[in-house]
Amino acid sequence: MIIEPRIRGFICTTAHPAGCAANVAEQIAVVRAGGPISPGPRKALVVGCSTGYGLASRIAAAFGAGADTIGVSMEKPPTETKTASAGWYNNRAFENQAKAAGRKAVTLDGDGFSDELKAQVIEAIKADFGQIDLLVYSMAAPVRTDPKTGETYRSSLKPLGAAARMKTLNTDKGEVFETEIAPATPEETAATIKVMGGEDWELWVEALSAAGVLAEDFRTVAYTYLGSELTWPIYWKGTLGKAKEDLDRAGGAIRARLGEGSARVASLKAVATQASYAIPAVPLYGVVAFKVMKELGLHEGTIEQIDRLFRTALYNDAAPLDDAGRLRLDDWELSEPVQAEIKRRWPLVATDTLAELGDPEGFRSDFLKLFGFGRSDVDYGADLDPREVPPPR
Repeated sequence: MIIEPRIRGFICTTAHPAGCAANVAEQIAVVRAGGPISPGPRKALVVGCSTGYGLASRIAAAFGAGADTIGVSMEKPPTETKTASAGWYNNRAFENQAKAAGRKAVTLDGDGFSDELKAQVIEAIKADFGQIDLLVYSMAAPVRTDPKTGETYRSSLKPLGAAARMKTLNTDKGEVFETEIAPATPEETAATIKVMGGEDWELWVEALSAAGVLAEDFRTVAYTYLGSELTWPIYWKGTLGKAKEDLDRAGGAIRARLGEGSARVASLKAVATQASYAIPAVPLYGVVAFKVMKELGLHEGTIEQIDRLFRTALYNDAAPLDDAGRLRLDDWELSEPVQAEIKRRWPLVATDTLAELGDPEGFRSDFLKLFGFGRSDVDYGADLDPREVPPPR
């Protein structure tokens, strides 16, 4: 079949196997170009391994530090007539590349919030890895069922206290407009914390520790985003911010249990992801930020961010921390020159000035690449079996 992108709002319902494999290979090349990462992990578990920062972390661990890896994700497999999700293709492409490089790679598919999958991962670690020395927690799911109570929670992207009126972007039409978002109820805020906070991160560490599969020098990292004050009403000062505060709490709790250097939250920069497309104001902010950072020579994509994290911060006990104990890889984005220029442009951004003041094409290109589309090195006219992933090139 000929595979084309089918986009509805912030969702692409198709993915290209050859394009996804090329994306994985490209990220591996970035890490390899930087040379070996040392010190680094030897055996790593990545929860939320299939796309974005989780996939980049698995690549940095395997192809920078030479680690064997186990990944957890929930992805849609292909059929004879329908493509898989992009993450499914990414996982297969990663496994193919890891095998070719002589590294062990095990991927388990299922609900990472569940006790059942945690048990499966523990058995896989015992069988194939012995112990792990790194856990990357990079879950990005809108719904979570509490494994202890069976209650299901859904997250909400809303401000707190009062409605927020914000400038945003219709990514399909390229139109800039203002929208008003109603405030969250206390119940919606609590549910968002249950889904996107730190409770499940703690449960992973507790389960792994109780099973005896954590190495003596074990450490763990979870990812967060603080962002600019331009997005704070819907992000840091909204329901998401409350969830991220709980992630910080969980990091402190894990350190209290396992030792000071054992757990860190890393604050990362804005990148084009399916999640970022869905949050009001964030796509418009990203479009402007991308252009400013590219003009100043400070722009990083997902793999460049994670490569810098692994090389300079995650295994550097002297790396600077903020007041909450976080590693700050968003330092370039939030630097004074970048933020001053974004804020100067913000009131001037409109539909007719978007291409001048921002980088909508670059942002959209990054979004399409998430699903394997928009690459110049892939033949999108080829007749493919969606069940097959191309071997490493």
